[in-house]
Amino acid sequence: MTEIQTRLLDLTRLASRAGRGLTGVDRVELAYLNELIHRDDPAFGLLRSRIGFLLLDKTGMEGFARRVEGKLPWGQASRLSKVFGKLDEMQRRAISDARRLAVGRTHRRGLGRLLRRKMPKGFAYLNVGHSNLNDTVISAVKHAGKGRFVAMVHDTIPLDHPQYQTPASAARFKQMLKRVRAHADLVIYNSSATRRDAERHMQAWGALPQAVVAHLGVEMAEPAPEDLPNGLPPEEPYFVCVSTLEPRKNHALLLDIWERLAKLNPPQDMPHLVICGARGWMNEELLFRMDRSALMGEYLHEHEGLSDGAIAALLERAAGALYPSFVEGYGLPMIEAAARGVPVICEDLPVYREVLQDIPVYASLKDSYLWQRRITVLASDRQAGRKADPFDPPSWSQHFNKVFRLT
Repeated sequence: MTEIQTRLLDLTRLASRAGRGLTGVDRVELAYLNELIHRDDPAFGLLRSRIGFLLLDKTGMEGFARRVEGKLPWGQASRLSKVFGKLDEMQRRAISDARRLAVGRTHRRGLGRLLRRKMPKGFAYLNVGHSNLNDTVISAVKHAGKGRFVAMVHDTIPLDHPQYQTPASAARFKQMLKRVRAHADLVIYNSSATRRDAERHMQAWGALPQAVVAHLGVEMAEPAPEDLPNGLPPEEPYFVCVSTLEPRKNHALLLDIWERLAKLNPPQDMPHLVICGARGWMNEELLFRMDRSALMGEYLHEHEGLSDGAIAALLERAAGALYPSFVEGYGLPMIEAAARGVPVICEDLPVYREVLQDIPVYASLKDSYLWQRRITVLASDRQAGRKADPFDPPSWSQHFNKVFRLT
């Protein structure tokens, strides 16, 4: 098909994350933002605020990206931001800046008219963050704006593993996936595993939309040891786990193992574990254990909000990266660790086999003693100076070459 030159990227999710650490989905939206800024093709950004929609041109998108990445500070919140409801201070500042950068503004019912004025017929609306994916936007894009609707599906965890979600979030996700099935001109999947899972649900609701599988790219941050807080890195050997503390990430397995290791090993042979991530939801029991563990601050270290460069510096000397997730959508942090030559231990999940093949050390989550033995071996390997070979990860250029041929 003829390539559509003008693309409209939804930036609502990134605006909502102002002042917070970026999740994997956030990083995907940011990668698309930076790609569209630097391409020759015309591009725009769309944000939803509490009082309507904002449209950014490339200049506005670049200013927005620089603020998201911390290269520029967010400006002051405007007086109008007081009507933004329960938004925190950083979110009000982000929306205020977006209003200042916008080339078009409208109330919710005026989105179709705004798109007709500013966008050429046949533009592609890209939603890769699941935010703002509602009937109002889809109708404005497809009917009023005469555009094409392209959505990315990252996983189907809320439907396949509802125990890790609230009932309300699982219900919202189901409605979102139904909208994608019914209205998308193209669905982007981060893996064949995700496509199989999503289409298994979609086929019960009707015909399947056109799809493309494009593995997510990996950006290798430059190590920045100067960004590490006091106490990091700990004495070697140490292991790293980069993930939000939520139930499906299964940090409890690692806590069990470290408590056993502390009983078996003398202090000089005891490995450290550095957990990098924010505290999530529905995880009160684990957080209660961690807060009261005698190992915290001695052999267990919890850090939130580390920069990409700080995490890269930690990985440089890590004995291994540990990812005991019950289920995963893609696993960018694990792929980044493998790309740095850090040995990885994880469950044998389909998406890991698809992307990393035989690179990780696979260990069943049902056998914590197997995990313990393999951790002990990697600790010994690190002390002996042995490292794994780096893995050549997927690139964003490969991803965008696949996607933009179809959009």
